[in-house]
Amino acid sequence: MTYIEHLEELRRRLIISFIAILAMTVVCFLFAEELFKILISPLLYALPENKQRLIFTNLPEAFIAHLKIAFVAGLFVSSPIVLLQIWKFIAPGLYPHEKRYAFPFVFFSSSFFMIGGLFCFKQVFPWGFKFFLSFGNEYIEALPKISEYITFSLKLIVVFGLIFQLPILMYFLAKIGLVSGQLLSKNRKYAIMVIFIVAAILTPPDVITQFMLAGPLIILYEISIVIARVVGRNRARKEKELHSNEVEEEPPAEHNTKQNGGTEKGI
Repeated sequence: MTYIEHLEELRRRLIISFIAILAMTVVCFLFAEELFKILISPLLYALPENKQRLIFTNLPEAFIAHLKIAFVAGLFVSSPIVLLQIWKFIAPGLYPHEKRYAFPFVFFSSSFFMIGGLFCFKQVFPWGFKFFLSFGNEYIEALPKISEYITFSLKLIVVFGLIFQLPILMYFLAKIGLVSGQLLSKNRKYAIMVIFIVAAILTPPDVITQFMLAGPLIILYEISIVIARVVGRNRARKEKELHSNEVEEEPPAEHNTKQNGGTEKGI
């Protein structure tokens, strides 16, 4: 493919992804009220019983919050289609035996994307909200705004969905031989430094939220090292078996020499 053809293919994949996200966003907007109640439930549970409410100070604020919820929900629902378009864009540059990983890539990537968001909602939110609200006292009262809460929570859900892609990404990179467990283990200290930098960029400017993101990401990196080592051992074993089969099929050198010698004598 020429450079222009690559750009045309990229444009086509982006258009399909955009249409899929837009269509799922419209569908999810029909259930925005139910999704809104689900999303705010961890915060309401952490608030005192007589203060379980959110406020908004701008008239369009609640409507925009519902739009944001519908968009993020549409992004999660359409993630298999988007991931499939990503695969189809990079597939022409892969070998035939690598292209057969299309379905596992789409299935596991979309699944881990949703698992990451669910982990954030079920595990990180309850603990984090209780911690932040524990600083309230008789002089300080929490009055969470809808827009600020929705932006904060949706951002973390998407970020956790993305970071849960790390083991999947490392698996396929190790499968095609671009990374190894030894390489990941050797560069662990640099990876941890990058993880904290990324956590500082993607989260609000407070240390607790950064650790809430960096901690699971470090664990996922360690899991990725184990996965890469297992994949590397399997690749080495298969290459060794293939090499052994090639050696067994090759005729012995002495036999070839005798045949050549006999042929020369006959001539």
